Amino acid sequence: MFRHYYITDDLEDLKQVEQELLNSGLTVPQFHVLSENDAALEKHHLHAIEAVLKKDVVHSTQRGAFIGVVGALLILVVAYFFEWYTTAVGWIPFGFCAVVILGFCTWEGGLIGIQTPNYQFKRFQQLLNQGMHIFFVDINPEQQSILRDVASSHPSLRYAGSGEATPGWVVSGQNKFSQVMKSMP
Repeated sequence: MFRHYYITDDLEDLKQVEQELLNSGLTVPQFHVLSENDAALEKHHLHAIEAVLKKDVVHSTQRGAFIGVVGALLILVVAYFFEWYTTAVGWIPFGFCAVVILGFCTWEGGLIGIQTPNYQFKRFQQLLNQGMHIFFVDINPEQQSILRDVASSHPSLRYAGSGEATPGWVVSGQNKFSQVMKSMP
């Protein structure tokens, strides 16, 4: 999938863009609006990005976990090479220490991520502070022409580049979940 970013300050027009994309076969999990004014998005019934995804929690937690794995492996390797595991206590304190290091680094990464804007949206922070809204769409290659046609008919949308998209299997899963929820009594 490909992600395309657009900048706008017209939420009424953006509501129409979303409706045209829905009518053309795209689904709700494929597009979102990033804005500092969540109340205005709610008023216009636009599909805002989840609050947790505005921050870099997931990415920073993954980075912290990677650092934790490296630290845990380092502890175990040092214990092995110095043969500290041959003492009466064996591997238990080193294994426990490795688990603690992994957990701490993962936790710390998440805490850092809570305070940091999402790495994918940092480039738009100045525009967001000026009251602009970022509309992004995740599309398959077959949907390129649909997006191009809809975007070209709305001059208030300014193309702002492309980026890393949500994996197709995640969008498909969200669509299926939505269908199940609609069919439930």
